[in-house]
Amino acid sequence: MVTVALAALWFVPAACGPGTDSDVVRSGQHEGSAPSVSSEPAAATPAADSSSRERVVFLGTSLTAGYGLDDETLRFTDRIQGKVDSAGLPFEIVNAGVSGDTSAGGFRRVGWLLRAPVRVIVIELGANDGLRGLSVDAMRGNLQAVMDSARARYPEVRLVLAGMEAPPNLGSGYVSEFRTAFAELARKNDAVLIPFLLDGVAGDSELNQVDGIHPTAEGHRRVSETVWSVLEPVLRDVVGTREPEP
Repeated sequence: MVTVALAALWFVPAACGPGTDSDVVRSGQHEGSAPSVSSEPAAATPAADSSSRERVVFLGTSLTAGYGLDDETLRFTDRIQGKVDSAGLPFEIVNAGVSGDTSAGGFRRVGWLLRAPVRVIVIELGANDGLRGLSVDAMRGNLQAVMDSARARYPEVRLVLAGMEAPPNLGSGYVSEFRTAFAELARKNDAVLIPFLLDGVAGDSELNQVDGIHPTAEGHRRVSETVWSVLEPVLRDVVGTREPEP
């Protein structure tokens, strides 16, 4: 089932949005400047929050952005906000998903997102790198740069990395290297790994839109469960390690 879905990804890359990134790895010293207003979803804009909630930023692609959904409140990130609120956890979920973004594009804008405090960053990047058959080494370098930037700005930030799969028609060697890159990065950076963001969703026609790539509302609900199973323990651990207020 997953193989069928990933093969479809390769033949309809335009469905993931326009993306113009060259995917050249750049130094962590050269963080991207603020993008134009039209290139960022409103929810991603850093803003002062007078409450005690800490920010959990989802840096991602069209999968995070909720491409194709009629109601953005049905995105998996919005569902996770509901779970956070129901659990009484003091966090604000920030959706920083941009359709067509690659790992290089995510790195270019992470500096802008880090202008406001971030307690947890969930990195959902790489799907479009795989769709285009881009260098796994370049993707690995870009993802490392994102994590380095986050830790340089906020040493106590918690990192969560969402794993993805490459289309099988790119060859077993590429597919294996692509998959392994996420696990290796997670181990190297003490990040929590979501093995496969679309686990149980990819390849199921009832859980994907007509393009066969982007989840339906029900698909997003399934994704939210996958992400929450990994994210909830992280958030509870953050709360448990807070210093008590005087």
